[in-house]
Amino acid sequence: MDLNYPAEETAFREEVRAFLQEKLPKDLAHKVRQRKELTKADMEGWHATLNQKGWLAPNWPKEYGGAEWNAVQKHIFEEECARAGAPRIVPFGLSMLAPVLMKFGSQQQKDHYLPRILNGDDWWCQGYSEPGAGSDLASLKTRAVREGDHYIVNGQKTWTTLGQHANMIFCLVRTDPEVKQQEGISFLLIDMNSPGIEVRPIILLDGVHEVNEVFFDNVKVPVENLVGEENKGWTYAKYLLTHERTGIAGVGFSQAGLESVKRIARAESSNGKPLIENPHFAARLARAEIDLMALATSNLRIISQAAAGQAPGVESSMLKVKGTIIRQEINDLARRAVGPYAMPFPSESVEGDNDPVGPEYAGPVAAGYFNNRKLSIFGGSNEIQRGIIAKMKMGG
Repeated sequence: MDLNYPAEETAFREEVRAFLQEKLPKDLAHKVRQRKELTKADMEGWHATLNQKGWLAPNWPKEYGGAEWNAVQKHIFEEECARAGAPRIVPFGLSMLAPVLMKFGSQQQKDHYLPRILNGDDWWCQGYSEPGAGSDLASLKTRAVREGDHYIVNGQKTWTTLGQHANMIFCLVRTDPEVKQQEGISFLLIDMNSPGIEVRPIILLDGVHEVNEVFFDNVKVPVENLVGEENKGWTYAKYLLTHERTGIAGVGFSQAGLESVKRIARAESSNGKPLIENPHFAARLARAEIDLMALATSNLRIISQAAAGQAPGVESSMLKVKGTIIRQEINDLARRAVGPYAMPFPSESVEGDNDPVGPEYAGPVAAGYFNNRKLSIFGGSNEIQRGIIAKMKMGG
């Protein structure tokens, strides 16, 4: 495998860097690096900047207003954005729902929703997980019963990321409880302003309101908001998950995190010397860097295969497991590097007008460590991914 980028991809990387240097607001990049909570306006503003450039929907076909990048271009873009401190593109409408609508939606749904996703008229969230249906998603209990030209929806979704900002939610609902679990699920598009919907915040370990519970109490949903066929939603859900797991390894975030740890370790002291010269810390840092280099190589190999038209299979599970382990190790190294400065409650260090506790680089460390404990759970827990690997590669 040739690990060198060809000239056209190197030129594309330079184009992305120049764009980020010119268009990414410095105060927004600082906010991202300091792990301060981004407002809805922050995220919408960055989306609008990317949309003006034509880069907001890298995986969309050009006929729908997308950039139609190949997998390598998308990887380069995400890598450079992580390095520059750009906000991550909110994926729910752009990278998850849109591909489903393009493949399975009606022409009316495509014509109505796709432009609104691109222009920011709709903010979508994902209604998949439930209190008793996380990794075992097919056991979901939220019901949708058809009454005339509407479905009546009752139930609960949880871990609904950024649902407090959303005006729309795409939901998996059970429309036939008498058949095999996977065969009785449908895919509905629901207006979050409908009577009977309640959103309750879930505050995470880092003190941030990122996820929510969403309750449905006799919510009326027009039948035309059904995507595809009734009881075929599991097919569409699996298709969506292949897009959710694009870039699941998080190589760009790990590379940026590793560089941050090195800067901290050069600034912090251990026994009168820079921490980076401490043999125990340096050895652990080296192991993380070696693992990350190996992951990056594997990621490029799989991306190059995807660019050639080969769909990733069990490899996405392997990238997910190893990528999250490495990111959490880097978070832990940063936490250990700042020592006692990581002890204050994260929101006290990074929000409001409080005096900083320790050097500026210490503020976001604990928040990053606590928030990223979730990495090994969402997108299919690492335990589930290991089971997939065993079953598909070792006949387990």
